[in-house]
Amino acid sequence: MVEPVVLYDKSGAVARIVLNRPRVMNAYNVQMRDELFLTLEAVRDDPDVRVAVLSGAGERAFCAGADLTEFGTAPSQVIARQVRWERDIWGLFLSIRKPLIAAIHGYVIGSGVEIACLCDIRIAADDAQFAMPEVALGMIPAAGGSQTLRRVIGASRALEMVLTNRRIGAEEARRIGLVHTVVPADALMAEAEDAAQQLAALSPKALALAKRVISDGADMSLDAGLELERRLAAQI
Repeated sequence: MVEPVVLYDKSGAVARIVLNRPRVMNAYNVQMRDELFLTLEAVRDDPDVRVAVLSGAGERAFCAGADLTEFGTAPSQVIARQVRWERDIWGLFLSIRKPLIAAIHGYVIGSGVEIACLCDIRIAADDAQFAMPEVALGMIPAAGGSQTLRRVIGASRALEMVLTNRRIGAEEARRIGLVHTVVPADALMAEAEDAAQQLAALSPKALALAKRVISDGADMSLDAGLELERRLAAQI
């Protein structure tokens, strides 16, 4: 029997998703892609779920990026990337109108940064280390990082992270807006759970519309964004 690499459970209105490859620092592979896709669909489609918390198993990492023993041994980088694109998991993240909380610890590399940036609230343990290594490996980010990271921390800081592969610690990540809160490692999951319970107590419709107006309005002119806000506010 194949061991699951994404764990899922829910209690009340809160779903919990765990990347579960701790022996390889939760490196992202095809199996994880497929299981995470199905899990996110479950979060999106379950009317009982109001909030989801995403974390990584083990003590070493949230997600240490793409599994290079799998993607990196493909006949070419083009084929490796094509395999990763076979399911639009990043588009699925963006389609979910429920709040997503990333509980981040340890190494957060490449795809780990990209996954975190697709979540709405990012809570980091004080041991978290962030990096974007693709250029150092002769590639560029191609799983969304060039766009999501820029939208989260701005073009200048995103360029610096991507071009230099410099590791960023948790406190610096908080200062530049990559994460919202930094807590001691042993308090990470309790903090994420508390945030999830607070969100779960709010109106699901208001949360969904708030996510929509901010995310959809980001690429609009101010006039169009204000009109979107007016239309969505009228629905409540």
